[in-house]
Amino acid sequence: MEGQTPGDRGLLEKPVPTAARPSLSSLGAVFILLKSALGAGLLSFPWAFHKAGGVAPAFLVELVCLVFLISGLVILGYAASVSGQATYQGVVGGLCGPTIRKLCEACFIINLLMISVAFLRVIGDQLEKLCDLLLPSAPPAPQPWYTSQHFTLTLLSMLAILPLSAPREIGFQKYTSILGTLAACYLALVIVAQYYLGPQDLAREPRLASSPFSWASVFSVFPTICFGFQCHEAAVSIYCSMHHQSLGHWALVSVLSLLACCLVYSLTGVYGFLTFGTDVSADILMSFPGNDGVIIVARVLFTVSIVTVYPIVLFLGRSVMQDFWRRGCCWVCGPSAAEPSGPWVRMLLTVLWVTVTLAMALLLPDLSEITGIIGGVSSFFIFIFPGLCLICAISVEPVRPRVKCFLEAWGVVSVLVGTFIFGQSTVAAVMELL
Repeated sequence: MEGQTPGDRGLLEKPVPTAARPSLSSLGAVFILLKSALGAGLLSFPWAFHKAGGVAPAFLVELVCLVFLISGLVILGYAASVSGQATYQGVVGGLCGPTIRKLCEACFIINLLMISVAFLRVIGDQLEKLCDLLLPSAPPAPQPWYTSQHFTLTLLSMLAILPLSAPREIGFQKYTSILGTLAACYLALVIVAQYYLGPQDLAREPRLASSPFSWASVFSVFPTICFGFQCHEAAVSIYCSMHHQSLGHWALVSVLSLLACCLVYSLTGVYGFLTFGTDVSADILMSFPGNDGVIIVARVLFTVSIVTVYPIVLFLGRSVMQDFWRRGCCWVCGPSAAEPSGPWVRMLLTVLWVTVTLAMALLLPDLSEITGIIGGVSSFFIFIFPGLCLICAISVEPVRPRVKCFLEAWGVVSVLVGTFIFGQSTVAAVMELL
């Protein structure tokens, strides 16, 4: 690189933020990023293909989203290296100012809380169905108390979710992410196998749509895609935990992760839709016979998959709460305030997050209607904030004029697309609730 000016280097070489003991390997980063995206949205992808009007329009929407998804991850890595911050909200605040940071933190907390509650509800529903299958009772007799969702979900949260959420660094999640990814892949393989090898009563003639019902129906699946592929909230933390931090390397990790995720989602969506057509359920597992042993195993493994992704969401939400703790306690107690990353404060915030989300999951009514709202809020982290960060980053970095013009245009397009998706999905979700 000797003899080159900073403008000649362009976007290839940037200083990286100094994270505490960055030890995450590239493979571990791929699995954490992949597992962050392979969440509860996997169950609703066949229904999204039906809602879009068929395989072709759904694929088109997915490919368009994939371009913005990959570019958003690359932009966030570049923005982290420019700003020197190690959290998503820190990057946004360092480049876009304190006002945008406050908006980011508010959206972060709301989005991650809703995602955590949705994950717990999915886990609880799967546990309830498993208990009904494994411990059947006569219709007049009530189910035993220990099969209720209140007991099983609370017990699982204390014995599995809380311990997995306790570690300080996100790099620990690479071990559980491998298990969770394999469990999610099993569900996709089961759906593909059921299409070719399933019982004859599943092989009914699906009433496939040859064209989209309307452009509105095509656009309506964008929130489901965003809800399924949302891993951008964890991008900065994963990037800053890698021991090999460079923009080109991060771009490779991002492409590999999202391509693998796209493959799993596409197989699930295509074959689930081809099997059931317009009769597909919003939860693809509900479309299969409940007493099938393969489907029972799929339910168990999918529950494991969601259990392994919940700690990643909690880690990100806890980072915002730690920032609140740091600012609030330093203002009240001064420099002697307890360090928020210490074990006592960290465990307190972890227990608080699990308790609040568990209570909301058990007490609130059906949350299936707010999936669109979650997908709409996710558009901030996939489109809007990365676009703003890109525009702000290149305004302070030496970049060639033509490259700068292209990147500014791409940042503006990202912000406009994200604003459209947020507005459309939020209005549609509110109309459904009303």
